[in-house]
Amino acid sequence: MNTIDIVGGSGFIGTRLVQRLTSNDTAKLNIIDKAPSSEYPDLVKHADVRSVEELRHSLSDGSVLINLAAEHRDDVRPLNLYDEVNVDGARNLCEVARQKGINKIIFTSSVAVYGFAPLGTDETGSIAPFNDYGRTKYEAEEVFRAWQKEDSDARTLVIIRPTVVFGEGNRGNVYNLIKQVASKKFLMIGDGTNRKSMAYVENVAAFIEHALDFSAGVHTYNYVDKPDFTMNELIKEIKKNLGRPATPGMRLPYALGLGIGHLLDGVAKITGKKLPISSIRVKKFCADTCFNTSVTNTGFTPPVSLKDGLMATVTHEFKESGDTQ
Repeated sequence: MNTIDIVGGSGFIGTRLVQRLTSNDTAKLNIIDKAPSSEYPDLVKHADVRSVEELRHSLSDGSVLINLAAEHRDDVRPLNLYDEVNVDGARNLCEVARQKGINKIIFTSSVAVYGFAPLGTDETGSIAPFNDYGRTKYEAEEVFRAWQKEDSDARTLVIIRPTVVFGEGNRGNVYNLIKQVASKKFLMIGDGTNRKSMAYVENVAAFIEHALDFSAGVHTYNYVDKPDFTMNELIKEIKKNLGRPATPGMRLPYALGLGIGHLLDGVAKITGKKLPISSIRVKKFCADTCFNTSVTNTGFTPPVSLKDGLMATVTHEFKESGDTQ
């Protein structure tokens, strides 16, 4: 029986992945995480990727290793946590993988490695991260590539670069956007014509499962669910799923919104408090983040359409709870 070790498997994507893989009777699953799993507590082996010793005691000999662990928020402090978890964690995983004869690693990186990328950037795009998250994700990719190169005929490395991932149970940017629309507190910044690539969590988990069968070599894929929405289209779709008229609301010019973001950056620095609005979040909100992918070349078909994934998320988080006011 094959063993699959899912590092960071207690998190959002990991939980959805375990849900899919539990139906596979040919694989033994382990969740390797410093946090407990609310859904699968019996599968958890405690380990922090910053500790080689903990990983050595938790990872299985000859397993398939899926690494989902990461520091990813915009406001991580201290900043060296990005390096300790994302880069040093990758080095530690590779060290233990060598010791335990692990020859297949699937690593979830991020499209953040491209930074503010041109429209339609695919896997050949220039690497130009604008923050520590994107930088350390790419540095981690390089660590895993060096590991694969040591025995390139036997080792498999799959690097998956998802765009923003959303779905039921997540409390990230897409959830916060839907919550603002649902509470009628949303204010558009900019003209809303910028396009946003998105990925529904079930489809990301399904592609990771699909990648388990990839052969030796290095396989790098952006993960994007198509078609992309403009911000105007996304807000319209959210309102429709909430049963609201899809009418345009108030808009704030980009320059003014960015100025407010910089002002609140100063407030956050002085007070030490994390605020929901910052200059980087305004920039990200108004930027085009539209990516292309060669995932279809692998024969993969997403099980859920982007619109259906958005509808499922809105329904689960807001309509079923009655939180639409």
